[in-house]
Amino acid sequence: MDTQLSHQYRTHHCGQLRISDVGRTVKLSGWVHRKRDHGGVHFIDLRDHYGITQIVSSYQDLDIAKLSGEQYEVLRTLSYESVITVVGQVVQRSKDTVNADIPTGEIEVVISNFTVESEAEQLPLSVNSNHPFPEDIRLRYRFLDLRRERLHNNIMLRSQVISFIRQQMNALGFMEFQTPILTASSPEGARDFLVPSRLHPGKFYALPQAPQQFKQLIIASGFDKYFQIAPCFRDEDARADRAPGEFYQLDLEMSFVTQEDVFVTVEHMLCNLFKTFSNLPIVEPFPRIAYHEALLRYGTDKPDLRNPIEIVDVTSIFAQSNFALFKGNILEGMVVRGIPAPSTASKSRSFFDKIVDFAQTELGAQGLGYITFTEDDVAKGPIAKFLSTEELKMLKNTAEISSGDSIFFVCNHKNIAAKIAGQVRTKLAEELNIIQSNVYRFCWITDFPFYEWNESENKVDFCHNPFSMPQGGLEALTNAKTIEDKLNIKAFQYDIVCNGIELSSGAIRNHKLEIMYKAFEIAGYDKESVDSKFGGLLKAFQFGVPPHGGIAPGIDRIVMLLANEANIREVICFPLNQNGKDLLMDAPNVVSAKQLQDLHITLTPSAKLCLKTDK
Repeated sequence: MDTQLSHQYRTHHCGQLRISDVGRTVKLSGWVHRKRDHGGVHFIDLRDHYGITQIVSSYQDLDIAKLSGEQYEVLRTLSYESVITVVGQVVQRSKDTVNADIPTGEIEVVISNFTVESEAEQLPLSVNSNHPFPEDIRLRYRFLDLRRERLHNNIMLRSQVISFIRQQMNALGFMEFQTPILTASSPEGARDFLVPSRLHPGKFYALPQAPQQFKQLIIASGFDKYFQIAPCFRDEDARADRAPGEFYQLDLEMSFVTQEDVFVTVEHMLCNLFKTFSNLPIVEPFPRIAYHEALLRYGTDKPDLRNPIEIVDVTSIFAQSNFALFKGNILEGMVVRGIPAPSTASKSRSFFDKIVDFAQTELGAQGLGYITFTEDDVAKGPIAKFLSTEELKMLKNTAEISSGDSIFFVCNHKNIAAKIAGQVRTKLAEELNIIQSNVYRFCWITDFPFYEWNESENKVDFCHNPFSMPQGGLEALTNAKTIEDKLNIKAFQYDIVCNGIELSSGAIRNHKLEIMYKAFEIAGYDKESVDSKFGGLLKAFQFGVPPHGGIAPGIDRIVMLLANEANIREVICFPLNQNGKDLLMDAPNVVSAKQLQDLHITLTPSAKLCLKTDK
């Protein structure tokens, strides 16, 4: 007998045995994945973290100890997902029973003895199939869901990706530091998670939306390159590409860098990462697209460049046309955007009606005009008759369309037109099946506005990150007299996008006190409130801070892309559901009156009513 059998549970894992192990006596432990009874001979696919090995209750040509009738009956009646330890001999499978789909498919293990370590109750979801189950069941029994091959592999991929990133960052000269989880609330664009303080009644910590101030303080402390796989907490609603509550990002910051230095570093890391964990090609180099250009050409600042359709501005053409509806709207400050639809002129009327109906019912558009150009170069459609021959020629040249193509039109205020046109662009590409598959198309979106107009508060507010450096520095801020001037200021802010998914925002930071005070003043913060909210960072800025910048690509979204998953919860071990609840651990939940008393907290009548309603 193999001396390794002295180990209580296993000599090998379930993905390890090969044809070279035939004749060895081994010990395996794992879960009952599948089982089959073939007339008194029982087969079990035994699964552990590493793989599957087929075990069999007896073997006619092998002279080893046979299971007793009682043992056989226990083995036969074992429930799926029970955990067992088996001792047996490795034998070669006959040619007609080899399973080429698994690494251990040339062998099987004939059982001479076994122990039931843990018997499973009836399963609420099957582990040995890809059958879909409702998400609430999957999250409530996440430990079972995580045993399923696809999700198990996704979480393993996540671990490998994080390990690879750490290796890459170390090789690039970055140092890993951890920053506090309990910190102060700050206006960073999302709602904070607050933590009441027991020792300081009436005061609260906040969980960090990002380690923004701390990573800048690390740079102010004289460290050259910082990174961290950082947990971030934001009280936001769920989306397919955004987990509610918490997420992880590769947080990095660099001293004495320009925007281009950050781009080079991140492109190097991401290219190595995606080439290591995917066979799909990456289009290099990553194009740089200005924010305003992205909105015009793609209708979004998160463009999917796999879609070849580009939106065009045709306002000037319709401004001089005889189409009174568009012409009148243009006089009132609206714009006209054209969305080309290649090779659609011969499509039936139902195709065009479908796109128009989508714009009206899904996007709230009042309508969607279109023109088709037949193979004979005849312009057709509801508004073709309102354009002259010369205007139609200008339209084709501007949109770079040919005979056999069509073009749709959106007329509205600039931001609304961009949003509608962008979603029509996506819908058209999906309907025409022209989105490039099996490729990663990255891009940088640059030159974001420093400010935006806050409709709800009727004031100028930060568009992205309040700690960014405005282009033009203090002079640009000082010379901005009107609201329009302020909204025209650009920042050294950038996003990196892949296949229509925003992976990260970043910026060259503002490292000068006078610029920071002026920037916050325009957004409605006086010096005292800035000092109160950002005192630690501002204090460091008084003692010499290098120019610096960084970015923070989302780990969850990177893994989601590599795993080819449509929903971010498929790459997170224990995610919250869309309502921000942990169904497995039943959180959030009530706490005792004593705990509330210790924290000097009293529930409002409305909160108490909500608790009664939840019950």
